[in-house]
Amino acid sequence: MAGGSLAVLPLASQITLGITRRALAWEKDPFQLGVASGDPASDSLVLWTRLAPDPANGGGTPAEPIEVRWEIASDDSMQRIVQQGTTVATRELAHSVHVEVQGLEPNRWYWYRFHAGDAISPIGRARTMPASDSLPDRMNLAFASCQHYEAGLYTAYQHMVADSQDLILHLGDYIYEGPAGRNKPRYHNSPEVVTIDEYRNRYGLYKSDEDLKAAHAHCPWLVVWDDHEFDNNYAALISEELFVDPRDFMIRRAAAYQAYYEHMPLRSRSIPVGPDMQLYRSIAFGRLANIAMLDTRQYRSDQPNGDGQRPLEGQVFHPKATMLGTKQESWLNDLLANSDARWKVLGQQVMVARVDREPGPEKRVSMDQWSGYDAPRKRLLQQIADTKANAVVLTGDIHSNWANELKVDFDEADSPNVATEFVGTSISSGGNGFDRPNYLDQLVSENPFVKFHNAERGYVQCEVTPERWRTRYRTVPYVDRPGAPIQTRAEFVVEAGRPQLHQA
Repeated sequence: MAGGSLAVLPLASQITLGITRRALAWEKDPFQLGVASGDPASDSLVLWTRLAPDPANGGGTPAEPIEVRWEIASDDSMQRIVQQGTTVATRELAHSVHVEVQGLEPNRWYWYRFHAGDAISPIGRARTMPASDSLPDRMNLAFASCQHYEAGLYTAYQHMVADSQDLILHLGDYIYEGPAGRNKPRYHNSPEVVTIDEYRNRYGLYKSDEDLKAAHAHCPWLVVWDDHEFDNNYAALISEELFVDPRDFMIRRAAAYQAYYEHMPLRSRSIPVGPDMQLYRSIAFGRLANIAMLDTRQYRSDQPNGDGQRPLEGQVFHPKATMLGTKQESWLNDLLANSDARWKVLGQQVMVARVDREPGPEKRVSMDQWSGYDAPRKRLLQQIADTKANAVVLTGDIHSNWANELKVDFDEADSPNVATEFVGTSISSGGNGFDRPNYLDQLVSENPFVKFHNAERGYVQCEVTPERWRTRYRTVPYVDRPGAPIQTRAEFVVEAGRPQLHQA
């Protein structure tokens, strides 16, 4: 598989030494993908950029290592520089830069930029998290997922930035791997991506979007993948397609994971080793919230019963099935049991609520969601119940909005709620959305724990205090042309320690 062999090696062993270029006159702006920050702590931040004057066509950057200077300031005009330094952008990492700035003050905003030769990047805004022993009075976060470039514009990000966020969570499907389609608002730049260079070009196309760049520059992001960053509905090293050579699939996953790391504001602990990359991690917002970003793709068992919508039977109940893998599940159990944060937040990909889509006595559920993995789903919810974790689950994936009350036993309608789940719609995937108010009645008749459903595009805004969690479903009426207005389609409140949804 051409272009794949590089990615199966540990990245640290790939980087070649050479003369670093410093005085470089660029013919085109190398900062066309903008800047980003991510994975903040109370005293540190990750700052990201990539030198790519032609980002969707190989990057267009000289092959040699290039010195990049970074600055971080306490003011938006970059007059009060608090730290600065240099790093090197290398060909082996697509000339991306991941700077982990240490020694910052907790709970404050900073501004940053990069220099490479005669080029200066845009200025980005970032913030550190509150001190670990503090209890902040408020946190504003937004979460989004599923931004198919061909399906529509990223107008929702314009409104997200206007709402002003402390954090943005992206819960997967940052890119889509498929070929160019027909009759779309805009188009992919290649057939289905397979090699490292093709994945890099696809990220270059997506990240050149002005609204996406503005959102990255607005505040720190916490990112995690779903399936389309690699291949639709994959499970671990198992393809949804028949007769795929496992070795070729592993090489392709290595390429996809490397390109993902290259284009996200992630710490060095997430550098992939071949086809493996640890992405699950937690970020604390003081003692107000501990945000666990989960990986429900890399370690899961194969989807049971042939994937898709299937009856609730057979392999769905396999006791050894896993969604998170043994190590990640143990890590999450420890976090739920031992974190002293007021709210435990699970940022993850696929719906936890076991939604029955079949009217009548027969139950049909999604095999790709937690509903297809009954044993690990019950283990997760039982751990939340046993630890009284005050948990809120944030979910992406399915291009629609949902508000769900979560139970260990969904067959007992009167069993207690143990957590709440907010499922966010897509930024653009699926094209222009629609509202189906009558469909909610049908859903509730089979699933009384579902309190809201909507299939418009947009994002979810959350305001968190020690006493309550407030969620607003922010939607746009169309994505096939610019200028879509924003509205709040529904609003819910959860009181701390009482996992019940109240519509505001």
